Amino acid sequence: MNRVLPAVLILALSAPAFGQTVDGEGAKQLSENLSRYVGSKAIDSGFLKVSVEGDAYKLAVDFKPVVDLLAAQHSFKFDFSPYALLVKPSSDGTWSVSADVSQSGSFEFKGPEGPQSMQFSITDGKFSGVYDPELAAFTSATQSIAGMTMNSQDSVQRAKVSTGAGTATMNASKAANGGVDFTATQTLADFAEALDFDDPRSGLKFPLTIKSPKLSVNATGKGVRTKPLLDLLAFFVANEDEARLKANQAQLKSLLLAALPLWERIDGTYGFRDLTVESPVGHFAATELDTGFGTDGIAQNGAINYSIKAAGLKIPDNLVPAWGTALLPTDVSLNFGGANIDLDSMAKKAIEAFDLNRNPPLPADFGDTLTADFMARMPKFVIGHSTVKNRDMEIAMEGEMTFAGMKPEANVTIDIAGYDKIVESLQAAAKSEPEAAQYVPVALAIEGFGKTLPDGRIEWVVNGKPDGSVTVNGVMVKPADPDANDDGDDSEEETTP
Repeated sequence: MNRVLPAVLILALSAPAFGQTVDGEGAKQLSENLSRYVGSKAIDSGFLKVSVEGDAYKLAVDFKPVVDLLAAQHSFKFDFSPYALLVKPSSDGTWSVSADVSQSGSFEFKGPEGPQSMQFSITDGKFSGVYDPELAAFTSATQSIAGMTMNSQDSVQRAKVSTGAGTATMNASKAANGGVDFTATQTLADFAEALDFDDPRSGLKFPLTIKSPKLSVNATGKGVRTKPLLDLLAFFVANEDEARLKANQAQLKSLLLAALPLWERIDGTYGFRDLTVESPVGHFAATELDTGFGTDGIAQNGAINYSIKAAGLKIPDNLVPAWGTALLPTDVSLNFGGANIDLDSMAKKAIEAFDLNRNPPLPADFGDTLTADFMARMPKFVIGHSTVKNRDMEIAMEGEMTFAGMKPEANVTIDIAGYDKIVESLQAAAKSEPEAAQYVPVALAIEGFGKTLPDGRIEWVVNGKPDGSVTVNGVMVKPADPDANDDGDDSEEETTP
């Protein structure tokens, strides 16, 4: 719900302000601007209403018309408290925006797996910002809450989530190559989530409690095409009738092409500090846990990246044998993703090929053709420099994989510092633990394939070829697969004089 507010404002404040006089005529103009993006029915029904309040316009959002419509058409109970925001025109064409975004609500409906429900409440929510219609974005904005609670339930799971005070900021500016660059941050104190799985069909019961004194979210974007995306929304509102949409699909294709590449780059991280997880199998913890995601827009040579970083890891002692605790990692940094991804050609071909007057709009074999073209450009699965370590050892890995002719070719480098500690730990445990003894020859065999580097680390360079062969540090460990055409039939030799 916190994200609904900026979205509504982007739609409502699409025209520059230029210090206009706040009056009834201006309120009417704002309503007309708004109807272009949400439809006149939203205005006529009272879902959104613009009025004059002092030297600002009041934009009121009342969910009751939507609730009544959903209740009439579906088995759906929906209750959200109304809220309002004040928008004030400025002489430079921007709008100053403020609102009390304290919000509460609930909904209930019957899904395929049974009834589902959710209730939430945000207390003492405040928002203020400056919106620039030329950018279709907030050049600056801040938001704060005193706390938040949310309870949800379905046939097999119940969840209770709460946070303490939180703040958020956002800034945006015109991008050098078009669109908008932005940064956004959010922090929440005292995050807590209690999950209770109870599946009567399987008999599985699994309570889980997650806590962190600090949750933070950070995001950056480059070249986000806010205005073309806004134009697309206006088109769909104006062409909601199917016949009209089909008649105007040439304009739709033009707008879709104008919106590409959607953005140049978007990156975000989601992090916990001093995270604890209580479960039936024991206590898990991490002093830091961060996940990251980044993606290029629809580009000819795009990349997508994921990361998982954890420090100060702890797991219950009973999950591993005593001899294995010395091998457990305390710090993890995993980085992986894709590169050389051509979505631009795919998107443009799809836009050019679709015809809404056909059923289906795209030719039956179009998907296969698109997939073949995509793979022909050799996209890569990439393992960025990743590490797993504890006090005595560090395992590092990086590499990439391609699929020439749908057959994988992989090149991966693994190096380990402290491998001797791993072997010593296993050998010591093997004296009293039969389970550990079976791993000793495996560890020694792996070490035999390794190459000792000047700094003492042991390295394995693994190459897998499309023919199925695998080498480690240049030594063949698996030969090529038999030729699929060679079925072992030597009848020709046997019958030749």
